[in-house]
Amino acid sequence: MNRIDFTKKIIGLAPMAGFTDKPFRQLVKSFGCDLVYTEMISARGVFEDYKENGFSKSLKLAEFEDAERPILVQIFGREPKIMAEAAKIICNKFDPDGIDINMGCPAPKIVKNSYGSVLMNEPELAGQIVKVVKRASGNRLVTVKTRLGWKDSKGVGDFILTLEDAGADLIALHCRTKMQGFSGDPDWDAVRQIKKNIKIPILVNGGIKKWQDVDKCLSASDGDGVLIGQASLGRPWIFQEIREARSITLSYDEITKICLQHVCLHRENCGNFVELKKHLLHYYKGIANCAKVREKICQCNDVKEFLSIVGTFGSQ
Repeated sequence: MNRIDFTKKIIGLAPMAGFTDKPFRQLVKSFGCDLVYTEMISARGVFEDYKENGFSKSLKLAEFEDAERPILVQIFGREPKIMAEAAKIICNKFDPDGIDINMGCPAPKIVKNSYGSVLMNEPELAGQIVKVVKRASGNRLVTVKTRLGWKDSKGVGDFILTLEDAGADLIALHCRTKMQGFSGDPDWDAVRQIKKNIKIPILVNGGIKKWQDVDKCLSASDGDGVLIGQASLGRPWIFQEIREARSITLSYDEITKICLQHVCLHRENCGNFVELKKHLLHYYKGIANCAKVREKICQCNDVKEFLSIVGTFGSQ
């Protein structure tokens, strides 16, 4: 079962904690996004809560609609048995197109617990995790999202080769190191060297801010596609821009209309306004004379207040 078309360059949505929720995934799909990931989900949270309650807050993050396919559910952890059990639970309950393993998150909270990017320093354990998750996931894809290395890119090619040998079907590579975090220029050229010894596809992530960057990235990296992260927040139409190779300039009212689509999807799926407000602020970022509307959105407490704010501003 593989719904990802690797005969073309993939244009996907990168996983982002707190943002790649179900409503946002559905919205970017409507603008032509090929592939989406869930937010990263604690494997231990899934395993322990499911064992006790039959469901869990962590497991709820793995829910999705068929309209979101192909979709990869991303999990994080470091204990092979727990990772395998979590993958099995998710696959049996939701039947995703694949399980993605986070081996790149640089967030202090994640690193402190030896998850995420720490696994780049433990290739033997990383390979073992891929093997057991692959067995637990049946015929689904098992993919890994990682980075160029801890301090530098030395050894990242060997690390990815270890993951490939362990059974990984695809690598998503953020082209910065853990120490860089999300700052500095991404090294897209490094991917070209890595691909010389790797047979599986590599999706390139990091530093893509506008549609013109995609061709530059793919030309420099020889990647099999790209993942768009921050640049998609408040601008889900970036996927349409990439598809049509043109800039799309929207008026305040047009942006608000898309924003309201997002609100409707959120109401249907989540209902938590605090989670929605993070998204809403992004829509009005960088728009002329919108400082006041952003300030008011920060202060509002529910959808009704938000609708009043954007309606009043638009009528001025």
